[in-house]
Amino acid sequence: MSFNTYGHIFRVTTWGESHGPALGATVDGCPPGIALSEADIQVWLDRRRPGQSRYTTQRREPDAVEILSGTYEGKTTGTPIQLMIRNTDQRSKDYSEIAETFRPGHADITYWQKYGIRDPRGGGRSSARETAARVAAGGVARAALAALAPELSVTGYMVQMGSRRIDPARIDMAEIERNPFWVPDAAAAEEWGTYLDSLRKDGQSVGAMIEVRIAGAPPGLGAPVYAKLDTELAAAMMSINAVKGVEIGEGMSAAGLTGTENADEIDMGPDGPVYASNHAGGILGGISTGQDIVVRFAVKPTSSILTPRRSITRSGEPTEVVTKGRHDPCVGIRAVPVAEAMAAAVMLDHLLLHRAQVGEGPRGRIG
Repeated sequence: MSFNTYGHIFRVTTWGESHGPALGATVDGCPPGIALSEADIQVWLDRRRPGQSRYTTQRREPDAVEILSGTYEGKTTGTPIQLMIRNTDQRSKDYSEIAETFRPGHADITYWQKYGIRDPRGGGRSSARETAARVAAGGVARAALAALAPELSVTGYMVQMGSRRIDPARIDMAEIERNPFWVPDAAAAEEWGTYLDSLRKDGQSVGAMIEVRIAGAPPGLGAPVYAKLDTELAAAMMSINAVKGVEIGEGMSAAGLTGTENADEIDMGPDGPVYASNHAGGILGGISTGQDIVVRFAVKPTSSILTPRRSITRSGEPTEVVTKGRHDPCVGIRAVPVAEAMAAAVMLDHLLLHRAQVGEGPRGRIG
């Protein structure tokens, strides 16, 4: 299997399977001299860790990260950083009954069609367990960003669960860390809890919408035409398990606007250009404007449900599948820290690309 690496200068290769002994990431291109410890990474892994509430999979994994290389006396050396997370709570027997069967909605059938072999234990490489390695790598990216661009912040949160959306009038970003759904709306969090409880008891699942807001990004990041910042962010989000759609700024809603409504007017402020709105989501022509960058994506309902679904066996015989095991009733919850990690990695990569090509800051001064 190829293409397990993403990034241009800050490059991340993830490895390992859901029910193997361990998984992890090899991070190459991190600048030297960045303060980095296992604790700096662990704080982000703890946000993604399974089994923290009744709304996520009850698989109990400590997700304790180990740094095997790339640091000396608490600082990065510029050499590859090897990160490892041991799997400790596999229950492979949960998947013994589906070893010869393709689960509807899963990658079982396409992996088999492509490779002629698959690891049925928890989905192997296609499992969302792989995203723990991304979050660990994102912790490295955040440490580097804190040193190189301390004003830049990455914040993810849920804006929709099933048909239920947050109320823009009630948004309070301080609420994000106060509920298990990473939602900036206290009333929505309470309602979603009741809703997800009923789905979970019925062995059902539901999709979600996640938004990531990147504040403090300088103007000028992005490498047109084939490494536009929005292209790279969209690809990063789409690579996350269960993601089926990504939009930047106004996104799909832009199709319903007129040119007058959509174009963000520009004025000259005391410190540079000021935009009257942000329909573009902080990116124009693939290059950051200096406004908040807004990325939004949809995740499908997990296909691991207790309702029987029609399928076929490897020999082509008809069958019914009921997926047992421990699964997330809404994968959007734990997708939030994963999305933040991917966004941090992309932003660091493009900060390094920008510096390599044109140096510090935007080249074209205004005013």
